[in-house]
Amino acid sequence: MTNAEIPNFPMTRCPGFDPPKEYERLRAELPVAPVRLRHGQTAWLVTRYADVRRVLSDPARFSSDPAKPGFPQLRPVVDKKAKPGSFLVTDPPLHTKYRRILAAEFSAARMEALRPAVNEIVEGCVDELVAGGQQADLVRHVSVPVPAKVISLLLGVPESDQEFFIDRSRRHLDRSLPADQVGTALAELEDYLDRLIAERVAEPGTDLLSRLAVRHLRTGDLTRAEFVGMSVLLLVGGFETTANAIALSALALHEQPGQWAELVADPDRAVGAADELLRYLGLAQHGVVRAAVADMEVGGQLIKAGDGVILALSSANRDAEHFSEADRLDVCRSASDHMTFGWGMHKCIGQHLARLELEVVLRTLVRRVPGLRVGVAFGELEFLMDAPFYGVRELPVSW
Repeated sequence: MTNAEIPNFPMTRCPGFDPPKEYERLRAELPVAPVRLRHGQTAWLVTRYADVRRVLSDPARFSSDPAKPGFPQLRPVVDKKAKPGSFLVTDPPLHTKYRRILAAEFSAARMEALRPAVNEIVEGCVDELVAGGQQADLVRHVSVPVPAKVISLLLGVPESDQEFFIDRSRRHLDRSLPADQVGTALAELEDYLDRLIAERVAEPGTDLLSRLAVRHLRTGDLTRAEFVGMSVLLLVGGFETTANAIALSALALHEQPGQWAELVADPDRAVGAADELLRYLGLAQHGVVRAAVADMEVGGQLIKAGDGVILALSSANRDAEHFSEADRLDVCRSASDHMTFGWGMHKCIGQHLARLELEVVLRTLVRRVPGLRVGVAFGELEFLMDAPFYGVRELPVSW
């Protein structure tokens, strides 16, 4: 491939659930392919499931630190080094320290203990959905408020501040905005959380921020800057992926014949269906990135130290070598090893919470509004094409 033939990344995606068409060809012909990024940088795009998993399982040779040479820059803002507390973009031993602090708080058992509270939140949001008659916007009434209320409950964010953090979170992640607007949104989030943390230090409550303040900030285990950075990631990460997954799940279940009916007939399928939907929807549009710190052959291609690597998670989730009939949604499928949460030591710390929320929403919707249907033609929907987490801006439904 000549320099002029290197394609731009991210690649064009059509509205719907499929990742860019080019991924299928690359998996078959060039599973590790050069791509050009927004700032003129080139990197390797990895598209096969086995190769993606291999790279994510090898932190010794593939670094998450943006300060490393070759680290792929996908955002409008160039990240020259990791912000304090940003556990997504740190390597051991710092990543190990941050992960240790948070691991018990987001364990499967701790998240399962939240089920009664999540049930109550979802029931209340569905009450709002159906209160106005026979049609409403699922995004406005369910997919946005459910994860916003849950992460606010977990972290101790006042309900009156939820609109603020939703707006700043989405601006911070919007890759269509100028760098200064993205930076401003992040700065405002950081200032807000810094003030909230100060309140929790002075008067601890029973929320997660209070527990972390008492155990790790007061003791000096975390600096104030680290605590703020960690809190930003928890707030944004705990909201965005799940908010988009809920609306897209409802849409996908109605677009694929028989899938909604499967859940209506057997709501217990919601447990497995959550993972299958997370696999199928293509939520992680641009994947995750690494910088090679040692030479290694991946997918028949030598990746050298100093090269950037992009792991196309949505492509890995559609790899027919790993998932039979990978382009088909099947709520009866076992898909717990999907790549939407990543893999290895950086696998999303909030995965158990996201699964719980999506499962509870699916169970509640098929029980409360089994006749739910999408209220507009597919072509009229506006998809979030410029965000790292794919979604739909509105989803009118009726029942």
